[in-house]
Order: sequence, then structure tokens, then C-alpha cells
Amino acid sequence: MDFILQFFIIIPLIGFVISLFIPSKKETVISWTAFFTVGIHMLGLVAFLVFWLLNGHPYLNLKEIPIIKTIGYEFYIDFYFDKITAVYLLVGAFLTFLVTIYSRYYLHRESGYKRFFNTILFFYIGYNIAVLSGNFETLFMGWEILGISSFLLIAFYRDRYLPVKNALKVFSVYRIGDIGLILAMWASHHLWHENISFMKLHNYELVHEHLLDHSVIGFFISIMILVAAAAKSAQLPFSSWLPRAMEGPTPSSAIFYGSLSVHLGVFLLLRTFPFWEHQVAVRILIGILGLTTSIIASLIARVQSSIKSQIAYSSVAQIGIIFIEVALGWEDLALIHFAGNAFLRTYQLLVSPSVVSYKIREQLYSFVPKHHTIEDSFPKRVEYSIYLLSLKEWNLESFMDNLIRRPSKFIGKRLSFLTVKRLYLLFVPTYLIGLYFLFIVKNAAPSVTQYLPGLFSIIGFVLVLKSFSERKSPLLSWMLLIANHFCVALAISFNEYFSFQEAIFYLSGVSVAGFIGILCLAKLRKYEKNISLNRFYGLSYEHPKLALLFLLVSLALMGFPITTTFIGEDLIFSHIHHDQFILAYFTASSFIFSGLSVVRMYARLFLGPHQKSYHEIPYKSA
Repeated sequence: MDFILQFFIIIPLIGFVISLFIPSKKETVISWTAFFTVGIHMLGLVAFLVFWLLNGHPYLNLKEIPIIKTIGYEFYIDFYFDKITAVYLLVGAFLTFLVTIYSRYYLHRESGYKRFFNTILFFYIGYNIAVLSGNFETLFMGWEILGISSFLLIAFYRDRYLPVKNALKVFSVYRIGDIGLILAMWASHHLWHENISFMKLHNYELVHEHLLDHSVIGFFISIMILVAAAAKSAQLPFSSWLPRAMEGPTPSSAIFYGSLSVHLGVFLLLRTFPFWEHQVAVRILIGILGLTTSIIASLIARVQSSIKSQIAYSSVAQIGIIFIEVALGWEDLALIHFAGNAFLRTYQLLVSPSVVSYKIREQLYSFVPKHHTIEDSFPKRVEYSIYLLSLKEWNLESFMDNLIRRPSKFIGKRLSFLTVKRLYLLFVPTYLIGLYFLFIVKNAAPSVTQYLPGLFSIIGFVLVLKSFSERKSPLLSWMLLIANHFCVALAISFNEYFSFQEAIFYLSGVSVAGFIGILCLAKLRKYEKNISLNRFYGLSYEHPKLALLFLLVSLALMGFPITTTFIGEDLIFSHIHHDQFILAYFTASSFIFSGLSVVRMYARLFLGPHQKSYHEIPYKSA
């Protein structure tokens, strides 16, 4: 029975590959490909669930062939199936099937028709991988696919300013969730001394024994899991991204931010519940977070003027309640609540265009204001303060700006002297000195070299912050990202067991993607003489093939699961010692900001309003 699980990944993957080769003018073929792919997947899932239930609904675990194995580390794909997986797969299959039917007509004659269905199938692959995952590494693969497909769907109307801008904001919050998951994986390697599977977490004696001796590491893992779940499910203080995600087409808003993607934080908590269920402090934190989010999101939803924003914050409030249910250990109730909330929000978002016309008619002919509301019982000063805070969405947007954008700008301004030539002059000698200490001085003076991993990780982090804040030269920003990866590899190389072959394995993906990216930028500069990162150029209109190639190499450079860079990043964290918090933090932060910088570069060069005026240009506020 276990071997059947892999077909729930293979079916959407085959559909996605087929859809890539269908001409964009063949709307009917494109939509029917997506329709049959999701439909066959759903029918197969229903048949499998019946068979699974009749056989006593056992836990299923399928460990695939290990991809890479070194001393103390093994990267392998693992699939796991239980009632949580069953509910999430069934809800996801049914809602995606409905949305594909709806989208066939909703997006008729849309210029990005093929691009939409390709991205939906790509999202569906990531969703199935995440839900079927049997360990953190497999979960992170699906997690990353969901993140990039979210960005692509929010920026679907890529010739407009606001969808692209909001897609970048949403992706930045997703990357914060990624850092939580990465650090949880790192600490988990040191706690278990293996690539632990979710099935082993149900072994109470094993979990209790490890947490008894390493309670601090266990608490750290739980907090990082909570950070990842809160960012993915739009809980405080990350709630402001969900209404911004509604800039995409209504079907993608329904399937992503009303039903499936936004509930993956709940899935993460449910999947790891056996690990933190006996950590009372963690359960209290999750409950408080869910309660606070529910109250504040409900208040914000009541003052929204957009129907999509109202639905978004209402969904956030309900997910906060689900967080409380998970913290209390009510797993079955949380699953029922997830299914109900997913179906309700999908329905509300799909009918939202019609609701707007109904509400206008109601306001004109039959609107009767309420004579008394619950807010009237508050003192007027408190009532007005809550009202103003809710209108400003409790300044959550400003909080995210202060957390990410402004610090990076501050550091970037201090590094404004860096150019491509100066980068070579400063980085190459510094790197050669590092190699000298690695191969010559490492064994002779260990008291000196013990500080070098943290130093080179900080250098790499500073370089990637400069890349993120760079406004003039795309080539400089790209070169800084490559230099960051080489700094990270050098920093980890000072630790034992990280061999030269492993460093080459990690940097091979970086080198190939980096070189192709340089060629893409050179070719783009040949076509367009004056390009910078100070505005959106929308050059995908002019150079669609070059835009696609640059997107692929950007994903490869940021560690997306299509090159060795992705496995290499996990391999790197397996070699960071449990007491090297500075190295772990700056390495994880480098990966997160490098992803932000890469996506920002792609968006500014190829997305947004097109700079030339021989065709219709949307206004900035469109």
C-alpha cells in the first residue's frame, strides 16, 4: 500500500509537464489538461481512501532512495500518510478541481491563460509534496514550491505596479517563515543525530528521552516551528500579507489564500504536535498567539471596505481559533474546522464579484443601519482608538518594513562604495586569506580558526544585504549573491566532516546558475542600454524567453529544489554545531535575504509596467 503514495506526486507532475508544451492559444486543451489531471488525481485519492479505511487506516511511511549520504547525514525523500494527510489531500483535491472548472471560463481570453494553469498545477505539486511529506526536508521542498508559485500568481497581472509590489511583500513574509523552518531543521539534526521522520515522532519514549536531556534545543525547535507556521498562516505579526495577496486573479485567491496555502501553518503544527505536546510553555504561546490574532483580525475585518480584504481577515481570525484548538490537543476538531473554513472561504471568494453588486443594491434600496453594536458598550475614547488602529491594520505593514526593508537600506547605504571592480579587489584577497587559514593554519592554530566560521558567515550576510539594497547595478547585485554562497561554503568548511567534495557539490549549482545569470544580464544589457534596479521595467513583454531563463537560474541560485544548491543548503546546516548560533543565524539569514534579493531583481527587471510607450501602459494605481 505504501508504494501508491508516490503516484499522488507523479500524476500532477505529469500534468504540469504536459501543460508546458501546449501552445498558449489552445485554451481548451490547456484547461482540459488541468481539469483531467486534478480530476484523475481526486478520483484516485478517493479510491485509495476507501481502500485505506477498509484496511484499518494504518500509518503509512514510504522512504524513497536516499539522494545523498555522508558521515552523520542522509538526505532522502520520505512520504507519510495518516488521517491529517487524508483530510488535507481530500480537501485540496476537491477545491482545486472546482477552481480549475471555474477558471476555465473566468480567465477566458486572458493573455496569461496558459501561465495561470501552469502555475496552478505547479502549486498543486508543491501542495501534495508538503502534505505527503514524511520529514522536514521533504516538507521544505513543497514549502518552497508553494512560496514561489504564490509569488507568480499574485504577480499574475505583471504589467501592473501593485500586484508585483504586493507579490514581493508576500514573498518577503514567506521567507521569514522559511528561516524558522530552516533553523528548526538544523536544531533537529543535532537533537536526533539523524534525519528524523514524522512517523518516529509518535514514539513517546524516544521523544521524551531526547527532550529530557536537551530541553533547550527542544524548546528552540518548537519556537522555530511556530514562527514558520505563523508566517505561513498569516498570524500576528505577519497578518498584513494576506489582503495584499488578493491582487491575483480571484480563482488563485480562493485556492491559495482562502483555503489551502494559508492553512499549511496549521498542518505544520498538527504534523509536529507529538513533538511539542508535552511542552506546556509552547502550547500556551500557540494559544495566546491564536487568541490575539483572532481578536485583532476580527476588528480589522469589520472596517475593511474591500470584500476580499474582509474575507482575508475573517479567514485569519478563524485560523487563529484553529491554532487554539491545536494547542489544546483537539486534533479532530481542528481538521473539521480547517475543512469548513477552507470550503467557506473558497465559496466566498469565488462569488465575491457578484456580492459587490448585491451589496450596492442593498445599500441603495434596503440598507438599515444597526441601532446598537458591541462597540457602543466601550468608552468612546477606547472605541475610537480601536477603530483608528483597525483602519491602520494595527500598523502591521510598518512593522514588516521596520523588520526587513529599513535595516537593509541602512546597511546598503553604508556600503555604497562597492562596485563590481571593488568587489573583486576586496573579496578575492579576503577569500584567499580564508583558504590559507583553512588549508594551512587550521590545524596549527585552532584557537584562531574557531572564530573564522562566524566571521565569514557575517561577511556573506553583509554582502547579501548590499545585494538586497542595491539600486543601480543588476550585475553587482548578482555577483554579491554568488560571493555570499562562496562565503557560506568557506565558513562551514572550517567545521570537521564538511569535505571538499561536499563543498563542490553545493557550489556546483551556485556556479552554473551564477554563470548563466551573468550571461542573461549581459544579453539584457545589450538589448536595453540603461537598466538598473531603481524601478520596474516590465521587460518580460519584450524578452519573454530571456525572462523565463532568468527566472529559472534565479530559482537555482536561491536554493529552489531544482539544483544541487537546495540539497547543499540542508547539507551545510547538518555540519553547523549545536553551539554555533552565530554561524547558524547568519547563514540562515543569508539564504533568506538572497532569495528576497533574487526575486526582487527578477521582478524589477522583467515585471511591472513596461517602460516603452508603443502599447497600452497601465497607471501605477491600476
